[in-house]
Amino acid sequence: MSTDHTKRQKLFGTDGIRGLANEELTPEVSFRTGQACGVYIKQSDRPFVLIGRDTRISGEMIASGLIHGLTSVGVDVVDLGVLPTPAVAYLVRKYEAAAGIVVSASHNPYPYNGIKIFDATGYKLPDEAEEVLEAMILDPEFKPHLAQGKAVGRIRHDFPGVVDYMDYLKGFSTGRRELKVVVDCANGALSEIAGEVLEAFATEVIVTSASPNGCNINDGCGSTHPEVIRALVKEHGAQVGFSFDGDADRIVAVDELGEVVDGDHILAITAHHLKSQGLLAKDTIVGTVMSNIGLDEFAQKHGMKLVKTKVGDRYVLEAMRREGYVLGGEQSGHIIFSQYNTTGDGLATGLHLLEVLDRTGMSMSALNQMMTSYPQVLVNAKVANGKKHDYNHHGGIQEAIRKMEAKFEGTGRVLIRPSGTEPLVRVMLEGENEEVLRREAEKLAQYIEEELA
Repeated sequence: MSTDHTKRQKLFGTDGIRGLANEELTPEVSFRTGQACGVYIKQSDRPFVLIGRDTRISGEMIASGLIHGLTSVGVDVVDLGVLPTPAVAYLVRKYEAAAGIVVSASHNPYPYNGIKIFDATGYKLPDEAEEVLEAMILDPEFKPHLAQGKAVGRIRHDFPGVVDYMDYLKGFSTGRRELKVVVDCANGALSEIAGEVLEAFATEVIVTSASPNGCNINDGCGSTHPEVIRALVKEHGAQVGFSFDGDADRIVAVDELGEVVDGDHILAITAHHLKSQGLLAKDTIVGTVMSNIGLDEFAQKHGMKLVKTKVGDRYVLEAMRREGYVLGGEQSGHIIFSQYNTTGDGLATGLHLLEVLDRTGMSMSALNQMMTSYPQVLVNAKVANGKKHDYNHHGGIQEAIRKMEAKFEGTGRVLIRPSGTEPLVRVMLEGENEEVLRREAEKLAQYIEEELA
């Protein structure tokens, strides 16, 4: 049986802290998180922290709590304003900051928000560090020493964060291509910069969903709604389309026929290109347990190895760092090129795809068709956060899972796992007949909901 035994945590999930703003993620939580981070990094000899955020309405409130917490214990803060998650990861290294924090709930609706923390090397904190922070934040006895006089932290605005990140991305360019590109910014962190960056690479760039108002981030747009970019690519006769999520660490592409190019296909395309140049370290791609069987077949056919981790780009990156791999990612569109950045970067990945288009002379659809995906159905069972691991110990649910595995043995697979960021148990079935898969997945998800209600 395939299950993900992610440990229980009260605050941190697979991608930092996540929750409803002013319900689970309150100003008090953000203030205490800032103080805990400040205490944790004061061991560093570079005591200033970068803070960026996406465009959701609660972002300023939560960032303010973090800033007050950090400065109260004597840590300076560089307020970068609205900026993509990968930009903060890159700028932490460029500016030699002690840490970077991003206020974002990624692809989730605007009422949610989150806190992602990067260390001085630009990598997300390991589980052990998050456990230390969580213990401080939740401990009612945690009352750190407050800085006095000149030791109080200050808020700084002396780094041109947006400009430096755009220059970094434009540095990928080897000249403009005769391409028409359509971009969906999800009314998120890329809204102000995606068009300008892409104009250095393509002769025509059409931008949509780039008018954030605090409440429209990911609302019927972005990487969770690829139907938007599919329609626009066909309407404008574009060669390719890119759709990002709210904080721009993931991408979903669309070929000129309007077909989706998901993260697994992007991995296949970029891995093939890197291998042809002798740049795919150990001829290995890093994926997750959610990677489509088609990616396994693609890797085997082209003399590559596919390593799978738990779901979460942090776990993909850990495997990459541990073994020296250079390419990894998730089906959802988190793609990591370790020679360029320490986290997924949606726009940078799009630029790499433009490079492959240019160098190979192939169409996006031809590149997309190098890998064949098997039907895959994902159905969410809604359960309380405190119960989303209980299926592991529930006899009836375990028996239902065993029966389903027996039914699909040899023709597909069954994967059950708790969401790392939402109160859900995810039921994923993969096989030959999508209609059958959906019917069975919905039946099992409903049973899980009923039993764990």
